[in-house]
Amino acid sequence: MFITCADSRIVTAAITGAEPGSLFELRTAGNVIPAYSLHAPSSEMATIEFAVLQLGVSEIVVCGHSHCGAVGALTGGGIDHLPAMRGWLQPTEPRQVSDPAMRQEGQQHVRAQLDVLLAYPFVAEKVATGELRVHGWFYDIETGEVSACDEHAFLPL
Repeated sequence: MFITCADSRIVTAAITGAEPGSLFELRTAGNVIPAYSLHAPSSEMATIEFAVLQLGVSEIVVCGHSHCGAVGALTGGGIDHLPAMRGWLQPTEPRQVSDPAMRQEGQQHVRAQLDVLLAYPFVAEKVATGELRVHGWFYDIETGEVSACDEHAFLPL
């Protein structure tokens, strides 16, 4: 399963080398994974549940990218005129961003989404039994480089 942003610059087949039809994809604004709640189910929750429990996917990749508009909005990028997007992203207070490509912020966002995903009970259970592996990737649009998240940093694949 490949969870990534809805941004059309993210071409999963080019990033992964996967053949058409071999990836189960979930695209959301900013590759946001909502918190698990049966009281407020979402399309994203249902898609992840279906992939893990019905299809039995063995790996999930959460892939963020540079120049992400959603990450920009999360760091205070002025989306007051977009109430649905504001509610979806729940932006933080505006802060200074040193890199216009927002690489560091994008990587932090991937880590946050991994934390949310790993809190899904059925994901945590499958990870604990070794039936599922979860990965964080970051795609740099300018260079085409993909890096993978480990405990300390994002390292080139």
